[in-house]
Amino acid sequence: MIDFDRIYTAADYATAPKEPGVYVWFFDEIPDGVPTEGCHVTEHGTALYVGIATVKRTLRSRLRNHFRGNASGSTLRLTLGCHLGLPLRQVGSRLTFGDQEPVVSEWLAAHGRVACVADPDPERREDALLLSGRFPLNIKDNPHPYAKKVSERRAAARSAARAAGA
Repeated sequence: MIDFDRIYTAADYATAPKEPGVYVWFFDEIPDGVPTEGCHVTEHGTALYVGIATVKRTLRSRLRNHFRGNASGSTLRLTLGCHLGLPLRQVGSRLTFGDQEPVVSEWLAAHGRVACVADPDPERREDALLLSGRFPLNIKDNPHPYAKKVSERRAAARSAARAAGA
């Protein structure tokens, strides 16, 4: 896990550092079907997702994208929306939950908490965290067995969105 001084919410993410780093999402409610065996559990919830922020996309901007963005700008939002059963839509070349994006925002505000730590080499730390196999909602380079199901669920939603938009 990461050492962190503070947990951020939808109400205060704008105070997160404007630096590169790594962040871990904790949830007090688990999306339908997501296994939690082996996941790190704290008083803030169950850790289900790890991400990185870069010099260009700082911790603060990444948290904003996740809490207030859309499915095309946040892989976490895309994954959660698919688990919440929201229909994905294609708008131009972008995929979004359209007028249902607020549902994801509200769900994250109610159930998501995020810890972050500034790190000039966040990829190294993210890789180490993913190798632990404890983050079921990540896909890329994730040995967790549920990662394949997340990928399949997202692929099915993309395919349905493209078919509906055709």
